[in-house]
Amino acid sequence: MLITMLVYFGLLMVVSRLTSRRADNDTFFRANRQSPWYLVAFGMVGASISGITFVSVPGMVIKTDMTYLQMCLGFILGYFAVAFILLPVYYRLNLTSIYTYLQRRMGRRTYKTGASFFLLSKMTNAAARFYVVCIVLQEFVLDRYGVPFPITVTLLVALIWLYTRRGGIKTLVWTDSLQTLCMLTALVLIILQVVSALHLTPAEAVESIAADSHSRIFVFDDWVSRQNFWKQFFSGIFVVIVMTGLDQDLMQKNLTCKSLSDAQKDMCTYGFAFVPVNLLFLALGVLLLHLAQQSGSMPASGDQLVPMFAATGRLGDLVVVLFTLGVVAASFSSADSALTALTTSFCVDVCERQGDERLRKRVHVAMALVFVGFIIAFRLFNSMSIIDAIYTLCSYTYGPLLGLFAFGLITRRGVRDRWVPYICIASPVVCLILDTLVSDLTGYKFGYEMLMINGSLTFAGLWALSERRINIAKTGY
Repeated sequence: MLITMLVYFGLLMVVSRLTSRRADNDTFFRANRQSPWYLVAFGMVGASISGITFVSVPGMVIKTDMTYLQMCLGFILGYFAVAFILLPVYYRLNLTSIYTYLQRRMGRRTYKTGASFFLLSKMTNAAARFYVVCIVLQEFVLDRYGVPFPITVTLLVALIWLYTRRGGIKTLVWTDSLQTLCMLTALVLIILQVVSALHLTPAEAVESIAADSHSRIFVFDDWVSRQNFWKQFFSGIFVVIVMTGLDQDLMQKNLTCKSLSDAQKDMCTYGFAFVPVNLLFLALGVLLLHLAQQSGSMPASGDQLVPMFAATGRLGDLVVVLFTLGVVAASFSSADSALTALTTSFCVDVCERQGDERLRKRVHVAMALVFVGFIIAFRLFNSMSIIDAIYTLCSYTYGPLLGLFAFGLITRRGVRDRWVPYICIASPVVCLILDTLVSDLTGYKFGYEMLMINGSLTFAGLWALSERRINIAKTGY
């Protein structure tokens, strides 16, 4: 596994060196707006999926079957909404950071509040995602050498910092494509190895998956269930709008395209890719369950299903290499872009010094150190499925962003800027209290729909304290 990582990292460094020549802040933040749209689209598949998908999504079939695909169907409409509602605004205003829109539309405190929620949300989200590769390497490789977990995290984050420190987003557009290729190749080859271990032909494997009770996709008959189709579908739409369209990390790459039409083509293209890719991951989960039943050794949790076979050598050394390559490629693809986006947002939104190259380099180092701290903290406090943890956190921290942008884009009213931070803090607190009360009184636990409730509360608070109508046409928003 270590050899696989070293070879892979060597490839990343070669790409980084080739793409970071004569790099400046415009290269780091916007790739000089010269990225080919098809390259961005292909790379975004790996960046959006991340290593957490490699580990958690196949294991989801144990408890929720293939119902995750309901959310993936919602993703498609979400990406279209981002492409044709949000991207035109960002390109018309020629933004480097998307949160600059909030300042122009509503005021300075609103702008700082939105950027702050992004920094908190992205650091938490990215730490949870990168936690996957750290845990896998720790448990299956580095524990035998007595390497402490904090050292593992520090070394991996240092590797990411090293190949992103000069070229920034321009380097990531190219490395993401390499990482997506590695991830998808590893996924397909692992599935073929599992099919072979089950002594099935590909056609028989498809029939076996279709006949399995865990292949259930749609849930229409249980309105209380968190897996109900409409809850999952609409949650998928809003999760994409918030976690992509209102997220500097993923939007920064789309803003490197040469034109708005190119960015829209890239967004719609990779939006459609999520259903087939996640279907492959879930199919892998069903096949591994068959293998586990044959061997009589079921995993203690869904997150352990893939590592139990793929990281231990039970399917051969080739699968260990492929699994390592897939997890590392996907995890690095999401973590490196998060580190770059956090650096961009802090320099542009917090410090408001977009052209200061020395500051950018210092912030990049500081963000890497904070990232290490968050990953270690996540290991100490996480007690649920990793993918559930991410979407639960996003419901509370991304909800105010949804409310802010929705109010700015839908209404023509101004806001009392000084009150906006209090509204954005109060909304998640009210959501937490509401979730606790409803759970205690009725036993019902809110799922991903909490994101929509949170955003609605923020929107309502802004409306209640809004001022006279403003002329959007004159301001160009």
